[in-house]
Amino acid sequence: MAHIVVVGAGIVGLATAARLTRAGHVVTVLDKERAVATHQTGRNSGVMHSGLYYAPGSLKAAMAVAGQRSMLAFARERGIAARVTGKLVVASRPEQVEGLHTLAGRAVDNGVPAQLVDRAGAREKEPHVAGVEALWVSSTGIVDYPGVCRALADDVRDGGGRVALGARLVAARDTGSTVRVRVATDDGRSELRADALVACAGLQADRVARACEIEPEARIVPFRGEYFELTPAKAALVRGLVYPVPDPRFPFLGVHLTRTVTGCVHVGPNAVLALAREGYTWHDVVPADVADAFTWPGLWHLAARNLVPGSREVVRSLDRRAFARSVAELLPGVRAENLVPAPAGVRAQALRRDGRLVDDFLIQSTERQVHVLNAPSPAATCALEIAAHITEQLAL
Repeated sequence: MAHIVVVGAGIVGLATAARLTRAGHVVTVLDKERAVATHQTGRNSGVMHSGLYYAPGSLKAAMAVAGQRSMLAFARERGIAARVTGKLVVASRPEQVEGLHTLAGRAVDNGVPAQLVDRAGAREKEPHVAGVEALWVSSTGIVDYPGVCRALADDVRDGGGRVALGARLVAARDTGSTVRVRVATDDGRSELRADALVACAGLQADRVARACEIEPEARIVPFRGEYFELTPAKAALVRGLVYPVPDPRFPFLGVHLTRTVTGCVHVGPNAVLALAREGYTWHDVVPADVADAFTWPGLWHLAARNLVPGSREVVRSLDRRAFARSVAELLPGVRAENLVPAPAGVRAQALRRDGRLVDDFLIQSTERQVHVLNAPSPAATCALEIAAHITEQLAL
């Protein structure tokens, strides 16, 4: 039996902590926030992804296919809201059909159940959606991820572990036989001694790694995704999940429609550079975070390669009518007045010095530490699978 400190009470950290607890270890979870699932986990679209988009052989591809099944099973076992809705990926214009067929091939490679359908077939799935052709992905679904996190935190506590909220990791150091972990709370500073440390720190992942004397392979650059909800009359026109064919020049999926477990329909997100690691509006500006992003050469390389689509994202952020026009490509008739602002999210994207996005999950390990340095979507879907992978990395 080992004592393991897990940094981060998002879904990946809690899934890892719960798995380690079930294995008989004593686990302490640290999170600087006052509640679980405060950032990426609690602010995403709630989709259980199928594994459609990811490079064959990647961790994302393998884990998403398995993760959709394991996450759905966990939610059903624990009475957490979840539903398999299926997803329609729509080619709105003829020039998008080639990209749609590429996705269909990727589905075959990754073992994802998917079927190309013509305009009439698409209308059978989503009668009010416009498109020339579509790909129906039957395994995609939706789930209450914050509810999953609360259940996982209960599992840690019920197994004798501790979920310490309002507890910020200050630093950690390997001492040979243990890891010394310094923690700050409202009551002051303290020190823990652990046999191992696992960091699943999301938006702060690279900073936590450096605080633990690990040099990260990439830097986290935050991209804000802004969402709206459809007004009830327009929401009634959407049955499940509707996505566009992704623009291959841009590393995000584009504005899509998502019926959530609460019954509303979210539209979004766009993708704009956030001016704070936890910056959910244009008014959230943290100078140190801005400096971190703008002094990283990778950001300038990425911006140079994505100037046109990146500019389009900024316009959509500042002009609701432009956002509505993007939605109307999928659901005709949507206007700015049909969009009600909803909470935004921020994606922790790991970016290399040369401007390449880290496409797959990125995990760095030492003898006594494991750091998850890149776990954007579909990490929530894959959380139980990532937890199993992390556990294998620990030399316990």
